[in-house]
Amino acid sequence: MGETRRGPRERMVFSAAQLIRRDGVAATGMREVAAHAGAPRGSLQHYFPGGKEQLVDEAVGWAGRYAGKRIARFVAGLDEPTPSGLFAAMAAQWTDEYAADGFGAGCPVAAATVECAAAGGSTREAVAAAFTTWRTPLAEALAGMGVPAARADSLATLMISTLEGAILMARAARDVHPLTTAVRELGPLLDAAAAPAP
Repeated sequence: MGETRRGPRERMVFSAAQLIRRDGVAATGMREVAAHAGAPRGSLQHYFPGGKEQLVDEAVGWAGRYAGKRIARFVAGLDEPTPSGLFAAMAAQWTDEYAADGFGAGCPVAAATVECAAAGGSTREAVAAAFTTWRTPLAEALAGMGVPAARADSLATLMISTLEGAILMARAARDVHPLTTAVRELGPLLDAAAAPAP
């Protein structure tokens, strides 16, 4: 959906996700979200009567859905769909971003997890749901590539957790090496899971 076709509510959710991935939850204020979205400040209370927590929860939900939808696009872009190729495409999204824009942003779901999971409440539930929303289509894609269904969910969890860790390490080092290393080292394990049993 193009930016110009989003209504004010959708723009604010998108803007919140973008600011959270750059600045974190605590540093993302409602005023900054409204300004980033080009929306009147008064509309925040109208669209998000639950305040910042509701907005953060919806931004995290949006990010989980976005990541989940990207899986099909990544698979469609592969000449020969393989688990290692899918993981490489997932990592390339980040290496490409870091090469173009620097290391200022990470995953909004991870940022919300780090800042809000210990507190519990709706945001912890939102981040757990966002990871499930991402993991489910990833596991389905792996199963479609020949990974046994019993193992596909576990490998999807491994792929996401490896990617999230590599993103954090890349940002800390200001170097994509953790991402490229994860692709190189995890790829053979992923493809072996899709190989037919001898």
